Amino acid sequence: MENTYGENLAPLDAGVESAKYILHRLFDSFEGGIRFRLWEGTELQLGRGNPRMGLTFHSPAAFRGMALNRDPLRLAEFYLHGDVDIEGDIYSAIKIRWHLEALRLTLGDKLRLAFKALMIRARHGENDGDQAPRWGRAIGRGAESFSKDYNSDAVSFHYDVSDDFYRLWLDERMVYSCAYYEDADQTLEQAQENKLDHICRKLRLKPGEQLLDIGCGWGALVCWAAEHYGVQAHGITLSRHQHDHVQRLIEARGLQGRVSVALMDYRDVPGEARYDKLVSVGMFEHVGLKNLPTYFQTAMRLLKPGGLFLNHGITSEEGGWETSVGTEFINRYVFPDGELETVSTVQQIMEDNGFELHDVEGLRQHYALTLREWVKRLEDRHELALHYVNEPTYRIWVLYMAASALQFEEGITGIYQILASRRHAWSRPVPLTRRDLYEAR
Repeated sequence: MENTYGENLAPLDAGVESAKYILHRLFDSFEGGIRFRLWEGTELQLGRGNPRMGLTFHSPAAFRGMALNRDPLRLAEFYLHGDVDIEGDIYSAIKIRWHLEALRLTLGDKLRLAFKALMIRARHGENDGDQAPRWGRAIGRGAESFSKDYNSDAVSFHYDVSDDFYRLWLDERMVYSCAYYEDADQTLEQAQENKLDHICRKLRLKPGEQLLDIGCGWGALVCWAAEHYGVQAHGITLSRHQHDHVQRLIEARGLQGRVSVALMDYRDVPGEARYDKLVSVGMFEHVGLKNLPTYFQTAMRLLKPGGLFLNHGITSEEGGWETSVGTEFINRYVFPDGELETVSTVQQIMEDNGFELHDVEGLRQHYALTLREWVKRLEDRHELALHYVNEPTYRIWVLYMAASALQFEEGITGIYQILASRRHAWSRPVPLTRRDLYEAR
């Protein structure tokens, strides 16, 4: 017997024939071709178009689990475990999620697919495929969700994987947030410097001002602001790895007395009207929707009257962070405390807490470019990455970042820089026009 590519194969058993039936029913209408390889070598090509990717099922159990549930998250978990491999274009593979979610099957179709799936028997020693293996969230949601301890554990889960792992695919300044491309051909390094400077210009930083960076990451922004704008910059983070990195960076760049960093929750920053300018980049997505008022109240407390606050963060087209394939994957494997809200709701909460909004800039296209570059760098350094993380962790990151790039390209996810000030009578916190943002420094 021959497969699609003309190779001689042993007679197919009922399980393989059932698998072929299921694949044809599920993927004949796929917009874009897929190459499938089953556990015993059978190959077939399905879909509408030339295949840019392939799926290999290494076990009957993994195939049965996919077929019984048709759940993209279950399929992703088999991929993380290594029971399924993706070959070729990761972005084409991710589109399987939308295909399966949009697939409409009659009750008769579902019954026939279930019957065929039950004919696929797991091999000796395998589970039956009804449950995919799981790693994921080491901390659960509950009454204490988004407490200080919860947020600290969540940050450690995500950021304290390995600085060397992040260094493989981030720019040389270790900026882990959306870059700012003046054109799509710019290097990631240049685009990240553009972003740092764009933020400092929006904040209209002046020598001697006190700047607080809430969630300072590996310290790129506080160092840039001190070196290029002469401010006194203070950063806070919940990541021990990041805190120690910034301390080393301050010493290496001779920024003692000009830049400082603390291992601290944003709710514990002391003082009233203490800072001239505040900035937060890629942090407020982790405070939890119920804590957004507290987050902005804290920023209001720390900011001087008339002072400027720039909040740079990801938003969703739908509010409330409802359970879905995407939210489940992110909270289980990537950001245990991640929750997104619509940009309109974020602005409303800011205004409710006393902020005057001056500028809202969408960077959705910029983040898609950033994520695609991160994915490329990580894929190019796959073997090196395995010195710092295991294969499942590597796969989590590639899958997460590639899926996120598509979300931004589709417009399902957004990202905005919102510039606001603490309301103060007769204050003039920004110039009359934006011209100063684009003039040569």
